[in-house]
Amino acid sequence: ILSLAAVRASLDIFERATMSALRKKSLQLTAYLEYLLVRVEDDRIRIITPTNPDERGCQLSIQMLDTDKRLFDILTEKGVIADWREPDVIRVAPVPLYNSYEDVFSFVELVKSSLKEF
Repeated sequence: ILSLAAVRASLDIFERATMSALRKKSLQLTAYLEYLLVRVEDDRIRIITPTNPDERGCQLSIQMLDTDKRLFDILTEKGVIADWREPDVIRVAPVPLYNSYEDVFSFVELVKSSLKEF
């Protein structure tokens, strides 16, 4: 019973938020992340996720060109939770239930400042 309490609470949150509202925010957050990332002036990063929102979820895959895992490691040290895919991809997901537009903006600012470190 106790383990089901957490599941029930989670399902209640999803029911109150509604899936349609979450999907709408997901599309907007991911589009905002994409908008900001394509304006980062650094040739070492490239978004490889399809640009069509119907062909992706709430994540973007950022390919690191001519570099190693350093950006991912720096972001992790600074509290970002992302996913590293060999050989050169960082996957980030602005999850609509608990990420904000400010979180997305802060992430991209962190990417820009971290790229200056190497």
